[in-house]
Amino acid sequence: MGLTRSEPSGAVTIVVADDHEVVRVGVRRMLEAEPDLRVVGEAKNGFEVLPAVERLQPDVLVLDLVMPGLNGVEVIRQVMEAAPETRIVVLSMHANEAYVVDSLRHGAAAYVLKGSDGTLLLEAIRAVLAGNRYLSPPLSEGALKEYIEKAEGAPEDPFEALTARERQVLQLAAEGHTNTGIADRLGISRRTVETHRANLSRKLGFRSQSDLVRYALQRGVVRLDS
Repeated sequence: MGLTRSEPSGAVTIVVADDHEVVRVGVRRMLEAEPDLRVVGEAKNGFEVLPAVERLQPDVLVLDLVMPGLNGVEVIRQVMEAAPETRIVVLSMHANEAYVVDSLRHGAAAYVLKGSDGTLLLEAIRAVLAGNRYLSPPLSEGALKEYIEKAEGAPEDPFEALTARERQVLQLAAEGHTNTGIADRLGISRRTVETHRANLSRKLGFRSQSDLVRYALQRGVVRLDS
């Protein structure tokens, strides 16, 4: 992770979270070309994001939506609870409405598509710092109000009934980790992992590991290359 360094007075501090180094490097260079923006930290997986935000207290978190270990929506939940003053800008390859609605509903202030003109990320950051929400084109073309209304009024889905720990176990299991590996990663016992897997399977109606993986892919919890 990047470390804090001396900042010019009034500089906007930013943490960049993405599991692809080339993306992190590119975003950092683009943002730091602006005299009032400073990237003070980076995270390469979901587990690193909250500690970085808690330690660095950035004004803005630029967040990939699908990362190993802990997906972006779960990160948004955690950051909103632990550091509600940090504005979250999602930077994602997914233009699917479900991803946008899920991100906004859980507290993201902006959603920018990867591959967009770099100036749009800058626009998004400045918009959220001004207290506004932002969607990059083509998402923002007459659809911002509709997305926000859907985000605020969407009914709870079964995934919302999972505990935070159950969501973590779901993602790690879908990534192919064994119960022992999940236990080591989360610092809990194997028996506790088995209990969480049984509970989440009951809540979501899983009958097999294939059901779990299929659901995680469809829900955007993991991606094919994770």
